[in-house]
Amino acid sequence: MIGIGMMGHGIASNLLKHGHSLSVLEHPGNQPLDALLAAGARTCQTPQALAAQSDVVILCVTGTPQVEAVLTGEAGVLQGLRPGSIVIDCSTAVPTSTEKVAALVVAQGGQFLDAPMTRTPKEAAEGRLNLLVGGDAAVFETCRPILACFAENIVHTGPIGSGHRMKLLHNYVSLGTVTLLAEAAACAQLSGIHAQTFVDVLAMGGGWGAALERLKPTLVNGDTTGLRFSMSNALKDLSYYNQMATDTQADRTVAQAVKTTLEAACQQGDPQALVPELIAQLVQRPKR
Repeated sequence: MIGIGMMGHGIASNLLKHGHSLSVLEHPGNQPLDALLAAGARTCQTPQALAAQSDVVILCVTGTPQVEAVLTGEAGVLQGLRPGSIVIDCSTAVPTSTEKVAALVVAQGGQFLDAPMTRTPKEAAEGRLNLLVGGDAAVFETCRPILACFAENIVHTGPIGSGHRMKLLHNYVSLGTVTLLAEAAACAQLSGIHAQTFVDVLAMGGGWGAALERLKPTLVNGDTTGLRFSMSNALKDLSYYNQMATDTQADRTVAQAVKTTLEAACQQGDPQALVPELIAQLVQRPKR
């Protein structure tokens, strides 16, 4: 595995629990590795060294630049990839880049799946992620037992790139709805509407849904941990979605507005703040 962050740590721990031999890349961005090492994980200093001893390489990094760097950079995966090995990219990435790096993997004699995930670090630790998998059907079936170690729902979305396309569609709807609710909640607060009334009325009508449930703790008691997703990650995903919409000549009027809101949040506040903190920021934001 390359990328032992909040999501990757849960994936790695579940692979070990299911008896797989696991090597992980040493990297400053990793979560503490103590528990993984105690469970039998080994470490490698470069992606090339890791690939040279692996049948399957799972990527769980921040986004497209990191995926491209770890695959094609100096001492990258492609320099150590063995014929027949499989690269599984669980990151969120721009689909056109996914298709390009997949072609490089195949040219090296490897195989490729894009398998981005939904849900949170809690479900990652529990082995209950959702995976959206793009790639050859036979390769998908070969890898299904590995994916099942850390995922509850696994959907084969179609050819290479379709997993990342579906992930961006999912996150646009999810994060777009959260951003809309945050803006409405800020307006409600400025209008003197009690937070509990706001939640209750939406919950009994057309405003009910997963986004409201995740924001409810923030609205009612200021607890922002119901959605452990940073503003910077949200902006990255909406930027990728807007790029995908542009590439496919799809309308992106609403998507551009959501991206603009998140850009302002990152510029005017802490980019690493959690998305539910957007509500407070919108209340305090200077009026146009």
